[in-house]
Amino acid sequence: MPGSSSLLELRDVTVRFAGLVALDGVSLTAPQGRVTGVIGPNGAGKTTLFNVVCGFVRPRSGEVRWRGRVLGRHRPHDLTRLGISRTLQGLGLFPGLTVLENVMVGADPHAKTGFWSGLFALPRADRDEAALRERAMTRLAELGVADEAGRLPGQLPYGVQKRVALARALVAEPELLLLDEPAAGLSSAEMDELAELIRGLRGGPAVVLVEHHMDLVMNVCDQVVVLDFGKVIATGTPDEVRDDPAVLDAYLGEEVAGA
Repeated sequence: MPGSSSLLELRDVTVRFAGLVALDGVSLTAPQGRVTGVIGPNGAGKTTLFNVVCGFVRPRSGEVRWRGRVLGRHRPHDLTRLGISRTLQGLGLFPGLTVLENVMVGADPHAKTGFWSGLFALPRADRDEAALRERAMTRLAELGVADEAGRLPGQLPYGVQKRVALARALVAEPELLLLDEPAAGLSSAEMDELAELIRGLRGGPAVVLVEHHMDLVMNVCDQVVVLDFGKVIATGTPDEVRDDPAVLDAYLGEEVAGA
């Protein structure tokens, strides 16, 4: 249930597309320092929920609250300013920029340089760039890819590019991190590494993970919200959700278990 300790709250959010109800009275919370997973069969409403949080889709009714304040008309470009970072289902990296430059792009809230000082390379611009570079390198080092800083994304394996995308999302030091299908395209070994990285975020930002790999969700999340046909059918710890009859029925007998 929504609570004051949560950074992000969705309260009775309903979204309709023509005659289709994509979300039907959905509520969830994302407390700081915890990992919240959102799962469900194909067409359950996971992507729509994510798009509502990011400002791509306006709900027909209900509220999205951030730090207790209703977000009425936020847009995707407002997320970083609000303290929210996201990764994309695709990588979203700029192919013509180096790994380091890609990560520096994500540090926008920490960029103090004004337009003119940046244009004329004034001393303040040099200082800001050095600080951003150091911040970006620190994130790359934390994710084990600092050695790739000078390379282009296309020169790297897909799993390494995923780490770069995560570093870019984290470099802004967000209060809320939205992970959209982060395990897509990863090998089993790379997924294990991703799980370790996500578990390492506990105690930091609130994390909302939309994912269809059940084993990853069950292994890294503190709480799980299960959607089916746009409705929340279960909310609880991984163990509680795993044994919920409604969840088992929604997945038609598929194994809902951690690895």
